Amino acid sequence: MIETVGARPLIVRLRNFVGDAVLGLPALRLLEQHGYQLHLVGKGWARELFESEGWPVLVRPKKLRDRVKQLRALRAEACRIDPGFDKRPNALAFPGAISAALDMRLAGLRAEAYACDGRSWLLTRAHPMDMKVHALRSYWDLSCAFLGIKEAPPASIDFKISPAQYAQADAMLQQRGIKPGYVLVCPFANGTTALVDKTWPQFMSFVERLSASGQQVVICPGPNEVEGARSMYPTALRLEGVGLGVYNALLARAKLVVANDTGPAHMAAAVGAPLLSVLGPTPLEQWAPWGPNVEIMQRYPVWYTADEVLARVQQRLS
Repeated sequence: MIETVGARPLIVRLRNFVGDAVLGLPALRLLEQHGYQLHLVGKGWARELFESEGWPVLVRPKKLRDRVKQLRALRAEACRIDPGFDKRPNALAFPGAISAALDMRLAGLRAEAYACDGRSWLLTRAHPMDMKVHALRSYWDLSCAFLGIKEAPPASIDFKISPAQYAQADAMLQQRGIKPGYVLVCPFANGTTALVDKTWPQFMSFVERLSASGQQVVICPGPNEVEGARSMYPTALRLEGVGLGVYNALLARAKLVVANDTGPAHMAAAVGAPLLSVLGPTPLEQWAPWGPNVEIMQRYPVWYTADEVLARVQQRLS
């Protein structure tokens, strides 16, 4: 329930991928700084991801009728505390799919979003989209267009981590006997770029050699990655069932994070962790991790070898 009297609610549909959600954080903060009370709709994992920001997140149902029912209820509650809610643009959709705009239109919301996927007619205002800018800049520019301002995005995301999240992370590390100075690896990469797998093909060899050197290597597999982590990375210290907020704390505690093009890499960059991102076909101008502590090793179609990355990691750790 929306409780703040005199609030100016804004319903925001989040993207479906962790990396995109992280890169949208500065845009969300910008909206909040301009007086909007954010009510986010997205995947279940977004609740913990944004817990430290204090924004409520509604989990988006799978069926259309349930999604529309959810948005109508949220709209009714917003109108109750803000009589002007229905008289102004009151929703923003970050995803580019037509379904995001359709849900909002059927719920009676006055939504704004980028003009793509043939959905402009569903929107109160459709904004032109520059496909060549970085994803963080794309979400930022959409918020700027909604607000009618022009500002440059921040150089760092500075994801908040709560004391409770740090405490949970420290308890996990202590329980497993993991000492300060560990390397956290993020070897899984969902999806492809231009139909090419984004996974560094020598990640398994790299982790085996790094562990053999005496370095503590930590991996936090997602729900669909547990079996792969157990079979492919047996020498790594696995922390399973970690929520994204606590994952942020584990990333921040690491001496170094080594990652593919994957959501946790963007999380690492966002919390300011030292990140070595090993990339192949990923277009850096759109998807490079955003932050001052990011180092990228990119070579394609001949990727960097395990020895080359290991040598760089040992230099970083020395």
